[in-house]
Parts: sequence; structure tokens; C-alpha cells
Amino acid sequence: MIMRNWIIRYAVFIIGLYFLTLGVVLIIRSSLGTSPISSFSYVLSLNTPLTLGMATFILNMLLIAGQFWFLRGIGTRRDYMEIMMQIPFSLLFSAFLDINMYLFRDMTPESYAGALAFLAAGCLIQAFGVVLEIKPNVVAMSGEGFVKYAARRFGKDFGRVKVMVDVGLVLLAVVTSLAMTHSIIGVREGTLVAALGVGLLVSFINTRLISHIPVHRILRR
Repeated sequence: MIMRNWIIRYAVFIIGLYFLTLGVVLIIRSSLGTSPISSFSYVLSLNTPLTLGMATFILNMLLIAGQFWFLRGIGTRRDYMEIMMQIPFSLLFSAFLDINMYLFRDMTPESYAGALAFLAAGCLIQAFGVVLEIKPNVVAMSGEGFVKYAARRFGKDFGRVKVMVDVGLVLLAVVTSLAMTHSIIGVREGTLVAALGVGLLVSFINTRLISHIPVHRILRR
């Protein structure tokens, strides 16, 4: 029973990762920007030979290195094991990104209304993926882990640190785009919509939908 429960947990987590990447790709295909956590990786993929998945994996490794730095002198063995677990799932996440970028390579909106529809669908699917990712409580992805351990190191609130990290990534994306192309590419109004909308959708799905379906009860056993 315990083994079955853990298999279900990891299966739900991996499904969540896939939907999370699918949402990110749909937002990108809207041509209105991308989510803050993916903004820097997306700009790199537009201006270098790196795919979005490759650029994301590099960023995740940097975030993982940052977590080790935050934990110096205060980390426990469990903390370090949690961080090490992020590496294989970061690789899987990056692979899902490239798979979805390929599958939806020809999908482009023909109007601004269509772009908004892509953006809305991407935000909804990304939020659903986030909920499925966090519900099993098995592994924190590198972005969340970075915020978690930064908040612990500096004694700050998790939510405030997350906002600072998201803003920092967007600013880094803007600066990188300006340096490489002398214009802002990859960061648009959709980035702001995703930053605000996904969080609200996660809260709604988590409290109003997921809590009423069998998966929630299974994961609580």
C-alpha cells in the first residue's frame, strides 16, 4: 500500500510537470511573452543555439547551485537530499519543454484575440500543472527550492522572496534581450498576465476543484 501510494504521488507529480510545460509553451505560442520563471530561458533560446529546454536546464542548475550556497552552515542532510532530487526532474522538465515546443511549433494565433485565447489557455493549463506538481509533496522544483532556501537564509517571507525572484528573472530577461538584440523580445504583456493570473488560478483550482476529486483523497493517505 505504501509503495502504491508513492508510485501514485510521483505519477501525479510527473503529469503535473508535463502540464506545467504545456502551459508555458502555449503562453509562448501566444506571442505575448512567457511566464516570469521562463522569461530568461526563453530569451536565451531566441538568441542562442540553445533550445528552450537546454536553456531552462542551465538556469535550473544555477538555481540548484544557489540553494547549496544558501544552505552553507545551516543545511541538514534532508535539505541536501531534497536538492539533489531536483536534478533528474529538472532534466525531465526540460525534455517536456522541448517536446511541447516541437509538437506546437506550427501553432500561431492569427489575431490578437486568438493570442489572448492562447494566453488564457496557457495560464489555466500551467496553473493546473502547478497544483498537480505541489499536491503530492514529493519534490520541490528548483525555482521553488531557490525561493524556499533564500527565504530561510535571510529570514524573509516566502511570498515576498518569490516576487523578488520573479521580478529579477524578468529584468534579467529584458537586459539580456536588449544586450543581444537592442530591443525587448520575449517579454510582453502576457508575462504580466501570467505572473498575476497563474497564482490566482492555482489558488482557485487547489481550493475549489482538486479538493473535491478522488486524487486529493488518495494523496492524503
